[in-house]
Amino acid sequence: MNRSAKILLPLVLASSLGLLVSGCTSGDPDASAPGASSGPSSSASPSASAAPDGSASPSASAPAEPSATPGPDGASGGGGDLGDGASGDASARCTVDELSAEIADGGGGAAGSYGIAFVFTNTGDRTCTLQGWPGVSFVGGGDGTQIGASATLDRGTPHETQSLAPGGEVQALVKIVQAGGFDAATCQPTATDGFRIYPPGSVRSIFVGASGSSFEACANTAVQQLSTSALAAF
Repeated sequence: MNRSAKILLPLVLASSLGLLVSGCTSGDPDASAPGASSGPSSSASPSASAAPDGSASPSASAPAEPSATPGPDGASGGGGDLGDGASGDASARCTVDELSAEIADGGGGAAGSYGIAFVFTNTGDRTCTLQGWPGVSFVGGGDGTQIGASATLDRGTPHETQSLAPGGEVQALVKIVQAGGFDAATCQPTATDGFRIYPPGSVRSIFVGASGSSFEACANTAVQQLSTSALAAF
């Protein structure tokens, strides 16, 4: 697989991207139901940011998570959806401690929108599974506070169980409607630090950093900017 080609966003975004990835390191590793509340937590692991030319430089730790972290339906607690009301096999499910995440090119978009992909990699030493839609939201303020509405779930996409051997990857495609396409008074445009991503069935999340005008969020939760597909092989 051509990794360098895969992680490049479209050129129209290249000048505004600063990417970094780090995992959340607290909470119960997926033993709770998706709607359960999570306690206060923080991330202290250093991470790196990627410059537009592909070089990496040291970066600050990922923002801490607040005590209540909205899921894709806006409820406090975990995010994501396994589909069909299924609980899945929790013992086989990949936990955030076994996953890394990064932003990749998600293909083109319509006028005023664009696509990205969140690629999950199994960094553990066992084969594990993922199924369904991840919870996705913008975060900011340096402390993991959610900005705006969480992503809606594209129920039209297949959601078969994906088995990930160590080093295996799956992706979710996310459509982003740019904040500039909305009336500013309605949107309440706000700078972000990146995204909070919940693997399906998890009450713990992964922070994926992304900055620049292309990742500006509408603080008004009545404005819907994000939608996500189910996880799939690629």
